[in-house]
Amino acid sequence: MVSSDQRRRQLAREKFARQQERRESARHKAKRRNAIIATSLVVVLAASGGAVAAGAFKGDDAKQKPDAEAAPSPSSPVKDPCDKAAGGEVEKLSYKKEPALTVDKSADYAMKLATTCGDIDIDLNAAAAPRTVNSFDFLVNKGYLDHTKCHRLTEQGIYVLQCGDPKGTGTGGPGYTLPDENLKDKSLKGNVYPAGTVAMANQYNAQTKEGRDTGGSQFFLVYQDSQLPPDYTPFGTISEGGMKVLRKIAAAGAAQPDPTTGNTAPNATVVIDKATVRKS
Repeated sequence: MVSSDQRRRQLAREKFARQQERRESARHKAKRRNAIIATSLVVVLAASGGAVAAGAFKGDDAKQKPDAEAAPSPSSPVKDPCDKAAGGEVEKLSYKKEPALTVDKSADYAMKLATTCGDIDIDLNAAAAPRTVNSFDFLVNKGYLDHTKCHRLTEQGIYVLQCGDPKGTGTGGPGYTLPDENLKDKSLKGNVYPAGTVAMANQYNAQTKEGRDTGGSQFFLVYQDSQLPPDYTPFGTISEGGMKVLRKIAAAGAAQPDPTTGNTAPNATVVIDKATVRKS
C-alpha cells in the first residue's frame, strides 16, 4: 500500500517532469522563432537575379518578448511619430569594387543620419573597422544614403532597426562587398550586441559556415541589448540623443511581415533625409 508521503513524492516528481517538458518545448519554439528572426540581419545582394541567404543565432528565452507584445494589433493603428520626408529621390548608384582606403585610422570620424524622426549621431570606429568606415565615408559623400528608408524593425530576440538599402526592401547593395572586421570587439561579451551598437548586416550563415565577408551598405542600429553571435562587424556607437530617437522609433512598433520580402517594417516612417560623415 502506498503511503500519503510516497504519493505526494510521486505527484511532485510527475509535476516536475511536466514542467521540464514544457520548458523544453518552449526552448525549441524559441530556437525556431530565432532562426526566422535571424534573417532580419541577412542582406540579399542583388546579383544574377538575387540570391536568398539565411543566418542563425542562439537566443535567450529569458529575454524574449511575449508574442502579444511583438506588434500592435491591426485594430489599434499606431500614430506615426515622424515627420514627412524631405523632397528628393534616392540616387541609383553602384560600384564595381570597394573604394581605395583613404580614411585615417588614427582619426575620429562621425556619421550623422538626419532622419524624419530626428538626428541619429554615430561615432565611427575607424581604427577597428577601417574598411567599413572607409566605405561609408565614400558612399555617404556620394549621397548614397540620402532619401533612403530604414526598412526593417525587429522586436523579438533581437532589437534592431535596419537601414542602408537604397531599394528599401532588404535586397539592395553598393555593388561590392566588404570583409568582416572587429568581430573580437570587447563590447561583444556573452554573444550580446549591446544597445547603442551599429553593425553591418551580411549573408553569413552560422549553420553552414558560409557567407563571410559579404557586408555591403546595409547596417543595423541596436536599441536594446540583443543576443547575437559576433558575426556582424560592429563599427559605430550611437550618441545619447540618437538613442532617444531610436527608442521613439521602436516604441511605435513594427508592421506585420511583408508577404513578399518577409520584412517587418517600422510603423514609424523612418527616412534618412541626409547623411554626412565628418572627420574630427
